[in-house]
Amino acid sequence: MTSEDEQFPVAQKALEEFADIEQQLQSHDVLTDQNLARRLGKRYSALKQVVNAYKAWKTLNEDCIVARDLARTDPDFEDEVNEIVPKLNDARILLNNVLIPRDEDDTSDVIVEIKAGAGGEESALFAGDLLRMYLKYSEKRGWKTQIMDTTETDIGGYKDVTLAIRNTNLEIAPADGVWANLKFEGGVHRVQRIPVTESSGRIHTSATGVYVYPELEEDAEIEIDQNDLRIDVFRAGGPGGQCVNTTDSAVRITHIPTGIVVSMQNEKSQIQNRAAALKVLKSRLIAKKQEEEAIKNSDMRLNQVRTADRSERIRTYNFPENRITDHRSNFKAYNLDQVLNGDLDAVINSCIELDEKTRLANA
Repeated sequence: MTSEDEQFPVAQKALEEFADIEQQLQSHDVLTDQNLARRLGKRYSALKQVVNAYKAWKTLNEDCIVARDLARTDPDFEDEVNEIVPKLNDARILLNNVLIPRDEDDTSDVIVEIKAGAGGEESALFAGDLLRMYLKYSEKRGWKTQIMDTTETDIGGYKDVTLAIRNTNLEIAPADGVWANLKFEGGVHRVQRIPVTESSGRIHTSATGVYVYPELEEDAEIEIDQNDLRIDVFRAGGPGGQCVNTTDSAVRITHIPTGIVVSMQNEKSQIQNRAAALKVLKSRLIAKKQEEEAIKNSDMRLNQVRTADRSERIRTYNFPENRITDHRSNFKAYNLDQVLNGDLDAVINSCIELDEKTRLANA
């Protein structure tokens, strides 16, 4: 057998980085810097998977070497070799899997934007259904949610919603991160049902766009030229555009070079809304830059939303058949009512498995 260093050099480097971070996490500087502790904690959790898998493989590998040496003089040890080899193979597969480069944002929190698209009021109502679905799913995962901005319609729908979803656990495995689980939600979600506004009972097809991107870390730095920003203030509005605030506390920031527009009105003051809008803008600019780079490298993230149009659907929600279909993973189930109540694990896992197979094939 070849040496461990030759077989898994990446794992050896991971062990060294893991030990280094373990020391840093005990230092006074880290203990007093919450942002640094959070960032190191995420990396520590990611490396812990590799370290545990490597140690498990190493122990079995050493046991196998010893058992084979003993079997040369004592045939009774052949049974022990035969028992260890399958476990060693499984451990090798697991180690290879955890060594596959992951998305560096997997442990990041996310911003979710839901926008009504084709279908008018029915699309806006479905945007509300999607919002509740993500809120329920987050609740089941133990994640914190914050509705940062909404534009409601007269009958309870949403023209657009901005939602922050955060994991407050400092030590999380990458696979349990918010971005790791929700990054595949970006795209056009198509709904087929009889709208509440439909008197003849006909089934309509509508589309609602969802855009998901990692939330900017508190200490992340990104340069924005203030001359590139147009900042408008206005009174916070309610359903139908009615004003619900007597002061100009709502803020709309337009990034002129890219055309990205971010509005915030849910905070109490103009200063708070401006800070929240600027943070979201920076996150969107970083996500846009990463997407452009990914396209150049032919490695674009799975079906992030471009337009809220029916033709770019990633998923269909068929109410008459109680059916949900993901068009990328070919997942299909007849429990739409449960999915909309936050039971998203199966459909999300189908996308994760598809992504892992793709990364394994390209590794």
